[in-house]
Amino acid sequence: MTISTKGIYATNFRREQDCVYIPLPKEFSFEEVLRYLSRSSIEVLHYVLDKKVLKLLDINGQLILIEVSQPNKEELQIRFVDHHPKTEQEFVFLVNYIRDWLDLDTPLHLFYELATGDAILKNLVTPYYGLRIVGIPDLFEALCWAVIGQQINLTFAYTLKRRFVESFGTPYEWNGRKFWLFPSPSQFNYEAIGRLRKLQFTQKKAEYIVGIAKEIEEGNLPKDNLLLDLQKAEQKLLSIRGIGPWTAHYAMMRCFRNPSAFPVADVGLHNALKNILQRKEKPKVSEIHSLFIPWKNWEAYAVFYLWRSLEDI
Repeated sequence: MTISTKGIYATNFRREQDCVYIPLPKEFSFEEVLRYLSRSSIEVLHYVLDKKVLKLLDINGQLILIEVSQPNKEELQIRFVDHHPKTEQEFVFLVNYIRDWLDLDTPLHLFYELATGDAILKNLVTPYYGLRIVGIPDLFEALCWAVIGQQINLTFAYTLKRRFVESFGTPYEWNGRKFWLFPSPSQFNYEAIGRLRKLQFTQKKAEYIVGIAKEIEEGNLPKDNLLLDLQKAEQKLLSIRGIGPWTAHYAMMRCFRNPSAFPVADVGLHNALKNILQRKEKPKVSEIHSLFIPWKNWEAYAVFYLWRSLEDI
């Protein structure tokens, strides 16, 4: 998908030769970023190699392969592997994309202040200090990934995602490795349903993705406008076939950056709470709502930290 730089805002960064350097907040762990991005060996939209992340972007029609690393405590380094942005506006877009993707602008210290005296959260913020919600800045990608993951395990979700991207996405080769851009919604007309079915998508999921693509293509889901009123944005998402509360809140968490997003029906969340509370049975949804009352306005981060705890079981 080609990303336009129209309407972007200026940000703080410095340029040096083939790199851009982005200042980091105090509460940031690149190690946690790498761990999260390495969850699957068949991930197709980025590669983690030698504590660096390689990712392909399309900025105003130009394919740009970037390498993200952390050379010191204060900065991220973005190295342009082959091509550079052409204009200052494109450099600014790139920096803002990285800030959004890696959640650099959330005042995480406020969440930590909340967690300090909390019986559950206080045991999560220390081992996972600096963990931020790695995002999905593109709304179509976020919604597709949420739909793909509905009611299946994570391993199969990554399998479907890889088939999806390699069937509809844009490839780019560099140094003997193939990189991919996520497909554009313009590629998904009614005929795409049959192609998705051949990839082992269910009939409903295939229809959902084509329907979401149509909504975006027709201008009914403009992310910038939806961000102006997150409550209305949620209601708009819920009005679309295939987007229920879990999918809507997942997108609100990872794309719209709503710290109050709360996918309360998430199975992983239930398992994490079962483990932390040392229960034989998962807590009921009503109890989960009660547990989250002290975490109001930070529900998304509580969920993300609880998800993280599952990896240490």
